[in-house]
Amino acid sequence: MKEIKVYLRKDRTDLVIQKLEEVGIKGMTVLDANALAEWADEEAFSYSIEYVQKYSTVVKLELICEDSDVEKLVNVIAKYGKTGKSGDGWIFVSNIEKSIRIKTGEINQIK
Repeated sequence: MKEIKVYLRKDRTDLVIQKLEEVGIKGMTVLDANALAEWADEEAFSYSIEYVQKYSTVVKLELICEDSDVEKLVNVIAKYGKTGKSGDGWIFVSNIEKSIRIKTGEINQIK
């Protein structure tokens, strides 16, 4: 199992989620976030350049998937999240070692 974390522009979020649902994703976590990064988009804000270069409001998506689905999902996110401008965001893929269902206490060791 893999976890995909995505940081992307707010204005691309609806499209990316729609396209992920079209390829079979049934659930994900969607969070508003403030990014402290060099990839802030200066054109999208009316704040000072110094502020925009330091902080940027983004959306963070988190989803869990089978190893075999990673490339398909990353390709969808990259295709529909891209504007070609600075500040398009990042995609991170990590291994999941274990999951624990809170309701039942069921533990799944991931191989």
